[in-house]
Amino acid sequence: MWVFVLFDLPTETKKERKAASDFRKQLVKDGFGMFQFSIYVRHCPSKENADVHIRRVKSFLPELGQIGILCITDKQFGEIELFIGKKEKKVEPPEQQLELFFEPY
Repeated sequence: MWVFVLFDLPTETKKERKAASDFRKQLVKDGFGMFQFSIYVRHCPSKENADVHIRRVKSFLPELGQIGILCITDKQFGEIELFIGKKEKKVEPPEQQLELFFEPY
């Protein structure tokens, strides 16, 4: 499952620019990578895990702007066609943060 966060945030004032920057930093801190300038994406191994990250994103939404959250399956993501100008670009999944699981003693 892939979680996309799409946003259009105001950046006219210093306060708005800081809020937009803080939002992007929080996304990166939660393991999202930049797909395009205002589209960040994160892979989640399950719908339940995706729901955890969606709730987390909702907890740090900025006061102003438009934000969309979209979930798609691995198969749907694999069907994406990307272009740079008129040239097709090979689809490469965004880098993912390494997650380690361990059992406490």
